[in-house]
Amino acid sequence: MTKHPLTASGLRGIVALGAALLAFGPWLFDPVTLIALTQFYCMLVLALMWNLLAGYADIVTLGQHGLVGVGAYALYGFSALGGFDPYVSTLLAGLVALALAVPIMALVFRLRTVYLAIGTWVVAETLMLTAAKLPGLGQGSGASLPLSVARSLGANSAARYATIYWVAFAVAAAAFAATYALLRSPIGLGLTAMRDNEEAAGAMGVNLHRARTIAFLTTAPFLGLAGAVITLQKLRISPAASFSINDWTVFVIFNVVIGGVGSLEGPVIGTLLFFVLRDTLADLGPWSFIILGAVSIAIMILEPRGLWGLARRALKFDIAPVSRSASRAFAARLEAQQSPQRESEMSVRPAE
Repeated sequence: MTKHPLTASGLRGIVALGAALLAFGPWLFDPVTLIALTQFYCMLVLALMWNLLAGYADIVTLGQHGLVGVGAYALYGFSALGGFDPYVSTLLAGLVALALAVPIMALVFRLRTVYLAIGTWVVAETLMLTAAKLPGLGQGSGASLPLSVARSLGANSAARYATIYWVAFAVAAAAFAATYALLRSPIGLGLTAMRDNEEAAGAMGVNLHRARTIAFLTTAPFLGLAGAVITLQKLRISPAASFSINDWTVFVIFNVVIGGVGSLEGPVIGTLLFFVLRDTLADLGPWSFIILGAVSIAIMILEPRGLWGLARRALKFDIAPVSRSASRAFAARLEAQQSPQRESEMSVRPAE
């Protein structure tokens, strides 16, 4: 058997080096590239969060854009109306999204399967309609951030692009690290078991409700943070844009599905491919959406686990090996719980 030329440690080293270089983006890229990378980081955060819910916790949400919009409006409220520093306002936007996620969770967790998905969408649309009625926030037409907020991010446009880039990079890195840490924890062990077989996970003692609750509350602040960063880049809020179901839910689902649901690598690959296709097909108008749909259908037919599923067949290893570790631990736990049962069965078996 010939050894694969690309080892796990080698590929992980390449990925780590690439991530380290991206931290120096403002010194390496022009402003146009910085804007595109900032958008990529925000979309990656949303993809990681949707993948955590749908790919592991079995919460297929269609209302992720609701908390993104909440983060956007909270950022505007704290910075433009409250006079807070934009960096503090960004953190507060994440906390507001987390606080609002608690009653939302109490409501939608009463539903299951397709009803849960529809329920999250209804909640998100309700939040959008509510934001359009709030006084001082532009109502239906939206509002722009004051010039003082923009100047606090940088003395000129180049400095502002660099600042927002670093904020977006930090949020994306924190989102990836938090997801990785959660999936490596005992809670992540249960989530991975739920992904593979929910009924078996419940039978083996995994607290399904607690695992879903932790996963849902983990995603909420990052959705709010992403909404705040998006607002800092656009310098404007509006119900239609801040709560856009196409931008912050539909395209995110596309990214996760084509990249690979239920893996950490999938959202990264899917988001990267989405931006490549978006820029390549930008001049085709409506045909770009048709091509995106055709690509997603073709990938799902070819490999339900997405592009990372195809790559995983060739590589035989994970770049972020959370699933493999969890599977072994769960198998060991399963074996430990089954052993006493087998011994009991042997003790009562009649002698021949």
